[in-house]
Amino acid sequence: MEMYWNLDNLYKSFKSDKLLTDVEAIGSEFTKLITWCDENFKNTDNSTEKIKYYLEKSNQLSDDFITIFAYGRLSFSVNTGNQEALELIEKLEKYFPIISVLEVKFSKWIKDINVTTTDEYINDHSFIISEAKKNAKYMLDEKIEEIIANLRNTGSGAWSKLQDMMVSTLSTKVDDKDLPLPALRNLAYDASQEVRKKAFEAELATYHKIEKSSAASLNAIKGEVIYTSKLRGYNTPLEMTLIDSRMDEKTLDAMIGAMREYLPHFRRYLRKKASLLGHKGGLPFYDLFAPMGETHKTYTFDEASQLINENFSKFSSKLGAYSKNAFDNNWIDAKMRDGKVGGAFCASIHGIKESRILANFSGSFSDVTTLAHELGHGYHGECLKDVTYLNSHYSMPMAETASIFCESYVVNAALAEASEEEKFAIIEHNLVEATQVIVDILSRYEFETKLFELRKTSSVPVEKLKELMIEAQLATYGDGLDSEVLHPYMWACKPHYYSAGTNFYNFPYAFGLLFAKGLYAQYLIEGDSFIPKYDKLLVETGKNDVRGVLASVGIDSSDKTFWRNSLELIKNDVDYFVNAK
Repeated sequence: MEMYWNLDNLYKSFKSDKLLTDVEAIGSEFTKLITWCDENFKNTDNSTEKIKYYLEKSNQLSDDFITIFAYGRLSFSVNTGNQEALELIEKLEKYFPIISVLEVKFSKWIKDINVTTTDEYINDHSFIISEAKKNAKYMLDEKIEEIIANLRNTGSGAWSKLQDMMVSTLSTKVDDKDLPLPALRNLAYDASQEVRKKAFEAELATYHKIEKSSAASLNAIKGEVIYTSKLRGYNTPLEMTLIDSRMDEKTLDAMIGAMREYLPHFRRYLRKKASLLGHKGGLPFYDLFAPMGETHKTYTFDEASQLINENFSKFSSKLGAYSKNAFDNNWIDAKMRDGKVGGAFCASIHGIKESRILANFSGSFSDVTTLAHELGHGYHGECLKDVTYLNSHYSMPMAETASIFCESYVVNAALAEASEEEKFAIIEHNLVEATQVIVDILSRYEFETKLFELRKTSSVPVEKLKELMIEAQLATYGDGLDSEVLHPYMWACKPHYYSAGTNFYNFPYAFGLLFAKGLYAQYLIEGDSFIPKYDKLLVETGKNDVRGVLASVGIDSSDKTFWRNSLELIKNDVDYFVNAK
């Protein structure tokens, strides 16, 4: 089976007449819509016709723009030396401020209009309209918004690129080998404890090379966020993030509260792992990802596709058909090679009703579950392909729902057929992931909360940043970790802190895991009758806020009970692990 994706349904090449024509046309269309808004948003005459026209043009422009941008981004991701791809990306980035201006123009114009109509197209976008009205409260004059959007390129955007550059080029010697930071951090998964410890110590030592520059970058970005969020009228950056995430504070408090309640169970797991690895007390940070148990089975790409297709089909014919189509039509680029970015992602391209998945497949069971995870993202896009672009755009907390659900389905299928030793290894791997998404994410949330508070009055120096991170890890991991071997530089190696547009990009991961686990538990109870509810829920993610999406399947997001029930599933894995050996 082919392990390279095919992008021909986007464009044949960077020199194709269609791409060149579309790039030129997109600029013209943006200019036309800006001019139309200036001429028509002067008054509310014929407001129904104007609303419909704007929505139709926005949907079409968004589909066209994302299709072109996807071609550049996807091409660059598998060959970072592709200058044509980079040039296309940079050419398109100049339209981001224009998109911001269009949103401001529409929101400010419609905010006081009582939209009452029988027009089906407009009513289908009622949530988008209500969001525009609500967001108008936090929008500045369009000229100021345009200035801010452009200044980000030389402000937070430039600081972010500096941090990316420093981290990507950071390297150090280990056993006379010069290792880049990503390779060094990957040694945390090595089978040898000596290797893991040596790599951890080398990693901490190498941050000294960039710690002051990283701190400067972090302070500059957070300072910009504090200023612009206050300028727009938000009480805090967290409030801004919650509104952008379509999530209310009661939901966040309920979820975070339940996570804190279950920390003792994660600490039980960590202490048991420490004991099995020969440590007294808590687990040293360098052994957090230590592999345990024996899983010798490896998979070819064909075997992985067969396993995923078969299990997805058992859940629903629609999910199975999507997965088979993705494999058969070369929507997945899974081959590791020089110049290709690491990790994995899924790009849903609404304009062509397809998705593309990037992975780096080596044959491990973890690689199989990664494919299942990314195909889950793709299936989310599949469920949304027949709605308009604006109605397909879901918030960050909803982004991990389908992916973790699909991953959980494949993992549980594997557990049903695994030997006891394989079961132990799979469950321990799940606990490693869950600990990161619940405990470590909570530590990052605590750190970022305190960072924003201190940054209001002055820049936060390196030593204080390290102190804040250690405090956050002690508050969450507790005695599960060895208090003498923690990671004070987690603020320097996590890129999420360095984006002005994704503050608190931590709790959405926890939300995704717990929501998906809760849905899976509901599926186990309801069986096949749950499947149409699940598909409907995925469609709902683009047309409702978080509370509304959860309510569509009978869940009160502000009730801790739901979050506790999801965490109880993880606790069951902890109980198994603690008692297994």
